[in-house]
Amino acid sequence: MSDNDFAIRMTGVTKIFGDDPQAALALLRAGKSKADVQAETNHVVGLDNVSLDIARGQIFVVMGLSGSGKSTLIRHVNRLIEPTAGEILVEGTDVLKMGLPDLRTYRRNNVAMVFQKFGLLPHRSVIDNVAYGLEVKGVGKVERLERAAKWIETVGLSGYEASQPRQLSGGQQQRVGLARALALDTDIILMDEAFSALDPLIRSGMQDQLMELQKSLGKTILFITHDFDEALKIADRIAVLRDGAVQQEGRPEDIVLKPANEHIEDFVREVNKARAIHVRTIMERGAFDECQYSVPADARCEDVLPYFAEHQWVGVTDEDGNQIGRVTARRVIKALARYTPGANEG
Repeated sequence: MSDNDFAIRMTGVTKIFGDDPQAALALLRAGKSKADVQAETNHVVGLDNVSLDIARGQIFVVMGLSGSGKSTLIRHVNRLIEPTAGEILVEGTDVLKMGLPDLRTYRRNNVAMVFQKFGLLPHRSVIDNVAYGLEVKGVGKVERLERAAKWIETVGLSGYEASQPRQLSGGQQQRVGLARALALDTDIILMDEAFSALDPLIRSGMQDQLMELQKSLGKTILFITHDFDEALKIADRIAVLRDGAVQQEGRPEDIVLKPANEHIEDFVREVNKARAIHVRTIMERGAFDECQYSVPADARCEDVLPYFAEHQWVGVTDEDGNQIGRVTARRVIKALARYTPGANEG
């Protein structure tokens, strides 16, 4: 695939914080670990040779523990942070070669960002917060307020247009931040721990809303989180970072079923596998008798579990509703219990 087939393509991106990053980079490339580089140079490796291809229309989740480099990575996409080495292409354009005027235009028109701390302007009303990015872009007052009102309604905050941020709950404030990003109508949205400050129930609701919006909007979303369950719920693909380096990248079920190392095994040990594994991964393809119940191929195991109280198998359908196979209770049980090379047989 060419560079233009991806919304975001990062190749060999490395970031070292310190006064002489090139000297530290030489040590890193010579095989020194992040800890060794820091001990010898007092420089911190934020990212270590990160390469990621993010396709258009994906929710791509980057996850890892605190200090793994997640937030450093996402800030490279809109060049809030300059890399020490590497290449970053967005929609086929080299972001690192942009001069200040082009970079300013790029940030206004190509990428929008949703922050963990909401980032709302406390002296502005909800509608003026949502319209702020449009104001910066030079959109006229009438048009920007109309567009802002539309997105306020979309995220479920109709009636709060004149409210101040301090009058809103945390979940409502995050909805304002999401509406502000959507109002810019960029193809790419960057979300840095966007839901992590919210209570669990509100957080789950925001995840559901994001997934529902994505069905109609088809944005490219780069989403940062430390919560593996959140990653499994919303991601089309996941990359796991540790010490600034990518440990594994793939579909959620690939990471759960085939962890690349002990670090990722620790992540997935207690995870809800029923939420991670899609039916398409374990289904039997072929012509079978029609079943009373069926699910789409993108359904997850947790979606079919209730049917097995009365049925041994459930039909699986394609996008047009045609049955293309089935998934049996036995296959689901095997997948959830323990992955082995033969788990998809029988």
